[in-house]
Amino acid sequence: MVGRRSSEKRETTTIYAGAGLLIERRILRPQVTKMVKAIIAPSMLSSDFANLASEAERMLNCGADWLHMDIMKALHFVPNLTLGAPIIESLRKHTKAYLDCHLMVTNPLDYVEPLGKAGASGFTFHVEASRDNWQELVQKIKSKGMKPGVSLKPGTPIEEVYPLLDGENSVELVLVMTVEPGFGGQKFMPEMMDKVRTLRKKYPSLDIEVDGGLGPSTIEAATSAGANCIVAGSSVFGAPDPAQVITLLRVSVEEAQKRS
Repeated sequence: MVGRRSSEKRETTTIYAGAGLLIERRILRPQVTKMVKAIIAPSMLSSDFANLASEAERMLNCGADWLHMDIMKALHFVPNLTLGAPIIESLRKHTKAYLDCHLMVTNPLDYVEPLGKAGASGFTFHVEASRDNWQELVQKIKSKGMKPGVSLKPGTPIEEVYPLLDGENSVELVLVMTVEPGFGGQKFMPEMMDKVRTLRKKYPSLDIEVDGGLGPSTIEAATSAGANCIVAGSSVFGAPDPAQVITLLRVSVEEAQKRS
């Protein structure tokens, strides 16, 4: 991915001219900010669970970059129960794909070890469930070879994720929920795009993921705000031609980046 010029960095070079004379020459060098990659991650929550391996292969053949795996625990963080480490482990035997795991649980620290062993690629936890131990959590996620990410519900202020991005042991992805977590097929919340815009302005090289109600009619709002990782469930799995939808989502990200 080609970089873009974002600012100029001032460097000072000291030249010794002899006889105790010092001459300083200031050089302006453009700093290059790495452009983030367009990533399309179909949500396996909308797949046929009885044929999970074949559904995963179908999505990859349609052009998916990641497979988004929603891991929820009923009656705690959300009122639903879905995939867990045993399912991730079983699916890993059939695919080398990046398994983007989104944890909607109250105790994410308990899931790091089993998901690491199961073969998860990314581990995104909720800031609402980790305010007291996120540093330990991020360190443990990285130690298991997974990419750490943090998510936030629609009602959570974006400022709550800043400490997780500004510290030394930072997360590498922020997932902005554009629906209330728990069930697929919900209506996209466009007001959440203010969070995406704020994040993109503050962290130009950050992977910013959006999840909930994304499809052909809503994708432009997300990508123009700065989202580069797109989770889509019903709009992909329910489409007559999933490959066409995935291509549309990707093109929207890439076109928005060209305009920015």
